[in-house]
Amino acid sequence: MKPTRLRPPHSLRARLLWFLLVAVTLTALVQAFIAYGTARSEADEIFDYHMQQMAQSLRAGLPVAGPPPTTHDEEDGEDHDFVVQVWTTDGALVFQSVRSALPDRALPGFSDVEYRGTTYRVFSLQSRSQVIQVAQDMAARQAMAGTLALRTLVPIAVMAPLLMLLVWWLVGTSLAPVARVRNQLALRQADDLDEVNEEGLPDEIKPLVHELNQLFARLRQAFRAQQSFVADAAHELRSPLAALKLQALGLQRATDAATRDVAVGRLTAGIDRATRLVEQLLVLARHQDSTTRAARAEPVSLAELMRQGVADLAPAAQTRSVDLGLAHADEGAIDGHPEALRILIRNLLDNAVKYTPSGGTVDAEVRLTEGGAMLVVEDSGPGIAEGERERALDRFHRIDGTDAPGSVVGSGLGLAIVKSIVDMHGAALVLGRSERLGGLKVTVRFVPVA
Repeated sequence: MKPTRLRPPHSLRARLLWFLLVAVTLTALVQAFIAYGTARSEADEIFDYHMQQMAQSLRAGLPVAGPPPTTHDEEDGEDHDFVVQVWTTDGALVFQSVRSALPDRALPGFSDVEYRGTTYRVFSLQSRSQVIQVAQDMAARQAMAGTLALRTLVPIAVMAPLLMLLVWWLVGTSLAPVARVRNQLALRQADDLDEVNEEGLPDEIKPLVHELNQLFARLRQAFRAQQSFVADAAHELRSPLAALKLQALGLQRATDAATRDVAVGRLTAGIDRATRLVEQLLVLARHQDSTTRAARAEPVSLAELMRQGVADLAPAAQTRSVDLGLAHADEGAIDGHPEALRILIRNLLDNAVKYTPSGGTVDAEVRLTEGGAMLVVEDSGPGIAEGERERALDRFHRIDGTDAPGSVVGSGLGLAIVKSIVDMHGAALVLGRSERLGGLKVTVRFVPVA
């Protein structure tokens, strides 16, 4: 069985309290140890000074020769913390405060003497006529010094719990904004993506809440896009499906081969239109998903994407007898999103091929200049009237009279998707008239090349 190790808690509040209280406790212990040692040292200095002063005062207060040495019994009840003995220079004992308390002689100055199982702190002073010896039992000195030192620990013992309470209160007060944010989020409904209030948050928490608010903003955008997409898809699919149903009924009611052929043609055209609409809706959904995920931009070759787009649309152009080609392609790169730019180029080429009549021309260009990159697609189709060009960028807006004979009716999403991708890249989209081919000319200007 593995031994259980003491680990700090995972709660930020508990972790802060844990470390701060441990720090306060260790600091108090270290401070107490230092204070005790300092008090002991100061007490030793005071007692040593007292012993020196006592010896100096006895220096002239005792006769050189006189009666037998004065002694006091150890049981007389007096304070015997200090022991005094005085000898003449000839070695005659003149004064003794306690009988047989010290050895006969000691070295001049301070020294520690072991005598009869007791340690004494001894100070000896020698004058011309006598030797004065003052001693103190180290046990008594340590007890008195300890009492003095413990007095310095009382404030520490009182202040440490108060400091712990203060730390507990400060940690709780400092983390109150975090609790407030938590409560705001806990009380929210699943569809409530409003921003969290950042007012009064500490600098360490505010960036986290700010990023959370940005995430909420992206989610709101994604939900709005999803709701808009679902609403648009439901609205736009209703008409083609109803038309398909009517065309199927017409086919069912056909009485002869000619009528049946007409009904089959109409049904096939309706299926093609519905297929086109579903494809564009899927493209729109994929683009909205990539926009929501906000993938990081990377170097992209517009020339390579344009060549791929022309190759993909070549079979459709051949079927409609449209001359599709890449007139000019400068090599270089821009910072962008490859999948989104691939959708942009395909939609531009697809629109141009779809609306160009049989035998027409569609030309594409990629030019890189000091001012940035420019992508151009122009065709020989009917083009878009100047007053309709702005509305042509709206979703599901179809311009009357632009459908070429035999073409699939548009869904009104191609240019709307292009506009969304252009905005995503911070580029500029211009719809104009092709002076060379006479149809629509679409120009996309990007930022300077990488």
